[in-house]
Amino acid sequence: MKRILLPAGGALLATGLLAAGLVGTASANANPDWASDTLAKDAPTAAETAAFWTEANGTANRLAQATSYTTETVKASKLSSSGGYTPDGKPGVVAPIGEEKKSTSVVKNVNLPKSIGKVFFLDAAGKPRWCSATSIQSKYRNLVSTAGHCVYDDKANAQVLDHWVFVPGYYQGKTPWGIYVGKTAYVHYDFSVYNDRDRDYAFVTVYNGVQIGGPGKEVSYKEYQDYNGEKVEKAETVATFEEYDKLTQKGYVGKVEDVNASDEVGPSYKDAQPISVETDKWTYEKNTSHGLYGVRGNDVYAATRNGGWDKLSQREWPAAGSKLLPKVTEVTKTEYDAYKGLGYKATDGKGNYTITSYFILKYTKNTKSVKYTIYRYFIKPTADVGRLGDNVGGQGFTWNQKAGQTVYVFGYPEAAHPDGNKAFTGVTPKWVYGKTQAKKYVSAADKVEEHVGLKSSMTSGSDGAPWLVKYSSAKRLGYVNGTTSLFGDTDGNGRIDTNTSPYFDGETATVYNKAAAVWSGSIIK
Repeated sequence: MKRILLPAGGALLATGLLAAGLVGTASANANPDWASDTLAKDAPTAAETAAFWTEANGTANRLAQATSYTTETVKASKLSSSGGYTPDGKPGVVAPIGEEKKSTSVVKNVNLPKSIGKVFFLDAAGKPRWCSATSIQSKYRNLVSTAGHCVYDDKANAQVLDHWVFVPGYYQGKTPWGIYVGKTAYVHYDFSVYNDRDRDYAFVTVYNGVQIGGPGKEVSYKEYQDYNGEKVEKAETVATFEEYDKLTQKGYVGKVEDVNASDEVGPSYKDAQPISVETDKWTYEKNTSHGLYGVRGNDVYAATRNGGWDKLSQREWPAAGSKLLPKVTEVTKTEYDAYKGLGYKATDGKGNYTITSYFILKYTKNTKSVKYTIYRYFIKPTADVGRLGDNVGGQGFTWNQKAGQTVYVFGYPEAAHPDGNKAFTGVTPKWVYGKTQAKKYVSAADKVEEHVGLKSSMTSGSDGAPWLVKYSSAKRLGYVNGTTSLFGDTDGNGRIDTNTSPYFDGETATVYNKAAAVWSGSIIK
């Protein structure tokens, strides 16, 4: 579900409203500089979001299937430059997490900060995408800094991007320090209402991180059915009915297959064993038997009117051929297309795929020709790994700084240059450093009038990458003073040569301060 960002006063605004109405609403707000919106409203929603990204979808999880994101209509913005910067107040600084730890070591190489990673989300078309981001200092050590257009789609009626998560240290589907689900997004009011890319920055509070994976925990069938996270079903063949019966008596679910006609008996046979035999939908529906039954182990159950089940004694067992409860399985499109069994395949046209398996009841005697299968059920445990800033630290924050300072930019560029040259893969983070330009960068098509420019060949995928001043490779810490927004080819040679960022001023600090004071908490109860 996509949502519209809420301005500070709580009134719902859309970009199509008249300017007069916008001004009137803004003036009524206690603080019109910031706007916020809920991403994952509660712990269950956040848990489902984390499971969504780590769930296998074909041969890889959705994190590994995501592609880089940008809202630019062309591969390079047309940039020009003019004037200089006018800060709206005195410079301000917030120290990084861990700044109190003094380091006297000298580091010649550039060490990547632990705080950087990728944010993942679904775009307006429902496709998995990612941008770059970093953990940043906050009261509850739960804040992420990225570009505004990496939180909400400024080209699609102010829609918040769905299933938003941050993965620090991301690498090929892995979540080394956990996955952090976005709780509340904070952006500048002008960005949320007017799509003003001069305010293309966002600060997002995240829940405690979770780690999903490991060998899995074996659970009962009921626990498996009730679990909302990642699940694994394993089928194991056992040799004899005695082994099969012993396991089913302990609560395991099983199936008996390869029953020859000579092995079949009636329900009153002394050592009769009830089994489920799969059939097709049409044969099942033509069956005129009354009632609906279920088989577990060597027992037969009858469905009751109130939705429960009654265990039947052998003398109450129904005739062979009676209907058993169908099983509906949700599958991926790949599994749906590959399925060749008796089950009935169906799709609702919204991307949901199911296979319904139909069974009838038969009875057999114990022979070597019968195959006994036991199903074992496992869930992928979800562990709370704690707060983001406690795990990977957090960069400082600064605003109203003069141009011409040296900045380091850390991001995951992936897209090709305008001429088709693909210099980056997006697999591992890259860095660039240099001095910001003294002039403002302008792009009429992107509604930009006063961006900061930096000579850089990084391409899309590094959207949202932090611009860090006073960066220490020994501490792996600096101060966020910008975030990558646009990519420009200023000399027209078909290669990106300039990245831009909004100028961080006092209004940026207002948005940051609002976000930095908000608690989020755990998604595991």
